[in-house]
Amino acid sequence: MITKYNYLRRLKISAFILTSLFVGVAILKAAENPPPFPADTNQILERTCFQTGKAWSPQGNLRSDVAIVYGIDTNLPARIQTWRDRGYRIHVMTGVAWGEYQDYLYGRFDGINHEDEAQTDRNGNKIGHGGDVYYMCPGTNYGEFLSVGVQRALDAGAEAIHLEEPEFWDRAGYSEGFKREWKNYYHEDWVPPHSSVDARWRAGKLKYFLYRRALQQVFDHVQAYNQRTGRQVRCYVPTHSLLNYAQWCIVSPESSLARLKGCDGYIAQVWTGTSREPNRFRGEVRSRTFETAFLEYGAMQNLVRATGRSVWYLNDPIEDNPNHDWTDYRYNWESTLTASLFQPAVAKYEVAPWPERVFGGHYPSSVAPEDRKPIPPAYATELQTVFNALNDMKQPGVAWDCGTTGIGVLVSDSLMFQRGEPTPSDPYLGNVYGLAMPLVKSGLPVMPVQLENVTIPHYLDPFHILFLSYDGQKPLSPEVHAPLADWVKHGGVLVVCDRDADPYLQVRDWWNSDGKHYLTPRQHLFEQLGVTDSIPSGQFNRIGEGGLIWLRERPVDFSLNAEGAAQIVDAAKLAAKNIGQEWRVTNYLLLRRGPYVIASGLDESGEGQPRQLSGNFVSLFDSELRVQKGISVTPGSRQFLLDLDLARTGETHLLASACKALPKESTGDKISFTVEGVGETPAILLLESAKKPSSVTLDGKDLPTYEYSAQERLLWIHFENTASPRELTVNF
Repeated sequence: MITKYNYLRRLKISAFILTSLFVGVAILKAAENPPPFPADTNQILERTCFQTGKAWSPQGNLRSDVAIVYGIDTNLPARIQTWRDRGYRIHVMTGVAWGEYQDYLYGRFDGINHEDEAQTDRNGNKIGHGGDVYYMCPGTNYGEFLSVGVQRALDAGAEAIHLEEPEFWDRAGYSEGFKREWKNYYHEDWVPPHSSVDARWRAGKLKYFLYRRALQQVFDHVQAYNQRTGRQVRCYVPTHSLLNYAQWCIVSPESSLARLKGCDGYIAQVWTGTSREPNRFRGEVRSRTFETAFLEYGAMQNLVRATGRSVWYLNDPIEDNPNHDWTDYRYNWESTLTASLFQPAVAKYEVAPWPERVFGGHYPSSVAPEDRKPIPPAYATELQTVFNALNDMKQPGVAWDCGTTGIGVLVSDSLMFQRGEPTPSDPYLGNVYGLAMPLVKSGLPVMPVQLENVTIPHYLDPFHILFLSYDGQKPLSPEVHAPLADWVKHGGVLVVCDRDADPYLQVRDWWNSDGKHYLTPRQHLFEQLGVTDSIPSGQFNRIGEGGLIWLRERPVDFSLNAEGAAQIVDAAKLAAKNIGQEWRVTNYLLLRRGPYVIASGLDESGEGQPRQLSGNFVSLFDSELRVQKGISVTPGSRQFLLDLDLARTGETHLLASACKALPKESTGDKISFTVEGVGETPAILLLESAKKPSSVTLDGKDLPTYEYSAQERLLWIHFENTASPRELTVNF
């Protein structure tokens, strides 16, 4: 019989043979590879990263602080070595819900066949990625199986482990494995999830638990390894936002992971593919990439705020769908990137997944091969300029120019539990966007606020006004109501939007079990606030230093027309007025982070002239980095600007670059950098310089492609990137 320990021994022997062969090839190739990039003392901050399933290549050479090497197969150590040899810090990522996990599936891991743990829909179809790669319903041994591959990453010296996308489809829940877990968890016989709202709700809660259990097994394995070795390997979970998972009908552990021992944080997987998902505003259903991304990134920041965990924000210069053209990819990337920069508490970014498909891909795939285009040179330059600027986003000075701040919309992980038959919640997630979108479109930087986290001390301190509905979601415990009530009594205003019409109010849960007889969890909250259902609708009701406004409407209704959207804005205005908050609406959002200006013009917004900026700016979305004296923030425009009046120091120094440019030497006669980037892409450096250079050299050879402006005291240097370090010197 195959035991787990025999499996491990056999796996190690096979891995040694295969890895030795792979390493031998890698060593031969290494002789052709360039030398490593010099050490950057700031690299330990892990400001930027990217993920790749390949060995090092010129097209993947983004020169971020961290290379996240994907996959825990037997050639992982050799792939890791190719990136370590080039000077990258090393993390490892693997999928949690699915992968090449046939050893577990067919019992080669523990002698037990686990095919019945594949996620299965009501028609008996396994849910997967083709062949025998399935989304898994993780059994009691699944986390231990993942730990074997993770150990391979630990042995190879990974500094952090990323366990990607713990996902359980809402339409799943019909496998024999799931039925066993139901019996063990609820001590009741399994009930088809589509048969009642109670069954759907309970299926969601079980799915939520199962991946949390599997991840805790891996976290425990890494923690035990750290104890044995004295190392400090960290664990992160790259995951979509709660808003996206709810809209795509997927259940994932989300906020509950931050409470697990050994979870150090997340990568917020927000990109064009998630944020172009249509939603409804004023009755119109369409994509609103910027606004949706703004809310998605905000939701992810609120997973970690006040928890001590960290988060990277993912941006993707293209997306998983290969059928768009470069114009589409560029506009939507600029939209999501700009949205991510509006969260000043976050200054760490995954700049690209799969960089080889960005800098080596040809699109769109829907046209004939000869008509597919490689990345435009200007876009390649723009991307690298922004990638390097993201290393500088931890800025102490932050200032908003927008509508009234301090407004949030409470969201619960239970959004994911009400998405399936027999009565799914709104397909456009109007129970969230019906409340949030009117506020964003009015220039109010509203934040999705994680309901499960309100019990954390001071978590609600940044907010003056909170919107809440239990239509489409429910509180997972009564403990969240006491801190909410306390926040109101100390000056906050809670705007409750609910008509008590959600069929899921009937499910068996804490508000109607164990001696409690509330018809809705809202009644328990009102009891904590000291009010009854007789309070007037739409009016401000004073409670302590704060108050309550109850709009007796389903939140989805506010998304159906312009009048509904106006009701939400009017409620926020009423709340602000009654607690002495200044009220302001704008048709743009603008944030200053040190010398950087982030701005977005809002379409579908109120009337008014575009916001005008005067000064001396360089757009980091401009591949030529030209000085602009005036910027107009028009509807639909996205701006990532360097304010030269704040960035100038009077000394010769680097302002922006479309390559990694590490300072090497600076004297009165010269300044030099070590430069490197994605191979065969156009590079540009912009420097402040009080003097015109006498010459510029690259690896000792004269470089004539530079331009100096005495009036602006700026120097532009152009050359072609290589994926090897070279010395760039400016002589005076």
